Amino acid sequence: MRTPYFLATAALIVSAAYSQTTKDPFPAPIPTTDGAIVVKLREFASIPFAGAEAPRLMLLTDEPGTHRLFAHTMQGTIYSISYDGKTVTPYLDINAEKWGVNVQFSSHDRGFQSFAFHPQFNQRGTRGYGKFYTYTDSANMTKKVDFLPNGPGHTHDTVLFEWTAKDPEAATYDGGPPREIFRTAKPFQIHNGGQLAFNTLAKPGSPDYGLLYVGVADGGNGGDPYKHAQNLSVAFGKILRIDPLGSNSANGQYGIPATNPFVKNPKPGARGEIYAYGCRNPQRFSWDPKNGNMFLADIGQEVVEKITLVTPGANLGWNIWEGSFTYGKGQVGTGTPHDPAVTYPIVEFDHTDPLFQRSVAVTGVFAYRSKAIPQLRNKLLFGDNPSGEIFYVDADHLPKGGQDAIRRVLFDDNGTTKTLLQLIQEKNRAQGRTPARRTDMRFNLGPGGRIFVMNKMDGVIREMEP
Repeated sequence: MRTPYFLATAALIVSAAYSQTTKDPFPAPIPTTDGAIVVKLREFASIPFAGAEAPRLMLLTDEPGTHRLFAHTMQGTIYSISYDGKTVTPYLDINAEKWGVNVQFSSHDRGFQSFAFHPQFNQRGTRGYGKFYTYTDSANMTKKVDFLPNGPGHTHDTVLFEWTAKDPEAATYDGGPPREIFRTAKPFQIHNGGQLAFNTLAKPGSPDYGLLYVGVADGGNGGDPYKHAQNLSVAFGKILRIDPLGSNSANGQYGIPATNPFVKNPKPGARGEIYAYGCRNPQRFSWDPKNGNMFLADIGQEVVEKITLVTPGANLGWNIWEGSFTYGKGQVGTGTPHDPAVTYPIVEFDHTDPLFQRSVAVTGVFAYRSKAIPQLRNKLLFGDNPSGEIFYVDADHLPKGGQDAIRRVLFDDNGTTKTLLQLIQEKNRAQGRTPARRTDMRFNLGPGGRIFVMNKMDGVIREMEP
């Protein structure tokens, strides 16, 4: 197994004075009521169950050109949703046999991971007209792989596809089979994908316009055993940035932007696609409409969850660091010195906090700048996937690590303050189902400052209100 050339420069020598470890780096808990913001949460739309199984909702996005919302399930279906939530239409099942995608779906981690519309999707005569992208785990492993792991194992592939609709405003997808952009061989079953997104702040003519950001997890099995995240010669444990309409990549199916950090400032063996590295499981990222800051919610190992401000070429530390602490199996080092070459979290929280369940996984994240929900304006919002807890910190005065600044967002249900999990459990009882023990929550921005909250347990998309 190769040792990355740059690890020798990290200077991460931890002396005996820093040898103490802990599973509880933030013993002061997140306040349950102090500073909490309470908003309403109404049922906006319902997605059909897949037989007896609730739809495992993953991502919701606005497509302003066609004036529709779109949401997708891990099982493989994209739904279009009218802005009033009254019309829900299956737009495309990427797992239909005729497409040959063969989604490998399994419980919490594997399946259809993300999708994104090209910013020119509904602009006739442009190169991006009708184009959108899906990122999915696939059981079809017969095709040539573009990105290989740094060790043995091959359980499935994660594949980026491009689809082209003939009429972007059609009720259902009317195009042909997808074009494969790249394929990654996964050595383990977990840590499969992340988010796809175009920077919605980028305008035509700007260097970032039409470039697709792709979150690629470290490959799985816990602890990054193949040391992928710090290895610039592999795609795992990275945020990639590509031009999906370009062709100067090794396989000729996408472009590598000249503005990418390791194209502008090459390092030996570094892949030009890399925008940032040192990621464990980069699930959600977004850009602050006020100043362009890019925030990442990167799921932790067993102790620390984190939100990081990402810059081009940034090293986010994994698996040398878990948050702002040295990484150790099941625990983190205390009192460890910081490495000036690493970008540390602006905010982080630990798994032992009383608010959480057994499993913890950060999700979100976005800076809310709209006036639509005044209580949340100028707040950086993020959350915990299993418990459904939603949190905020000040988006204009970003913290410098730790969880001291974190406060909760709670929901007013007819005068009673509740959590998302309580609302889901009530819905499950009304559905005649056993109440869920976790939420598997996701939340996303819609048009006009609307915030939509999804989960994988009751098929309901909810909308926050003042």
